Amino acid sequence: MQFTQLQYFVAVAETRHFTRAADLVHVAQPSLSQQIKALERELGADLFLRARGNITLTDAGEALLPLARRILADADTARYEVQELVQLRSGRVRLGATPSLCTGLLPDVLRAFHDRYPGIRLLIEEGGSHDLVRELARGALDLALVVLPLPTPSPALTTVELLREDLVVVSSPEAPKPGDGRRTVRIADLEGERLVMFRHGYDLRELTVAACRAEGFEPDFAVEGGEMDAVLGFVRAGLGMAVVPRMVAARSGRGLRVTPLARPGLHRTIALAHRADVAPPRAARELQRMLLER
Repeated sequence: MQFTQLQYFVAVAETRHFTRAADLVHVAQPSLSQQIKALERELGADLFLRARGNITLTDAGEALLPLARRILADADTARYEVQELVQLRSGRVRLGATPSLCTGLLPDVLRAFHDRYPGIRLLIEEGGSHDLVRELARGALDLALVVLPLPTPSPALTTVELLREDLVVVSSPEAPKPGDGRRTVRIADLEGERLVMFRHGYDLRELTVAACRAEGFEPDFAVEGGEMDAVLGFVRAGLGMAVVPRMVAARSGRGLRVTPLARPGLHRTIALAHRADVAPPRAARELQRMLLER
């Protein structure tokens, strides 16, 4: 008894027509009929009553049908499970993240993922949340770490909140302390201070500028337009101070003075996003699990 014979049998049983069944399983009708006859010989019983224009199941056919469906379903499940395992030995995961998350959150998680699944290639794309949402929507990414709320809410995406992160002020140890040397600094204390500012499209830029304007002043930029590493380098060089995520400051703190923001402070919410209409591949789901459990 062969899987193809059972597949052909189920197709005829469901269509009650040999020609339509052959079209359904993409095989010539004579070949399908030969395989059905071979199955009947193997079982020692007729499976169909063949009358012109009327195909019905015999008692043997009625008994075989649920068993055949179960066997074919089990075969599909076995194939799926093996493919899922294979995906964890090879393949790729396409992950998008903001540059600050690539610096602060991802290194430890990606190292643990790579140690567990060394055969899976990790393709990382850095960008702002707006760009990452667009790349997710067109299928260029499996997962993305984005900042909430999304710049343009999309019903086509599923988001799961990952963490809520504090922002801090970083400055050069050789520069005067922000906020007159207090242990914490208020956003209002940044008025008149020279700031190193990220390029347009950075979530941190919009968040910092909005916070300054809420306090009634426009921030003064010493340098603007940089990526995360450039901004930190300019701060170390004493060109100004910057508002960055606490995780970034902790990981890149050498050569930087880190000052917390006074309550209520500034925060950002990080979420893991993927397309709502397409389930991520197994390897991507495993990385998602590790990020949520980190």
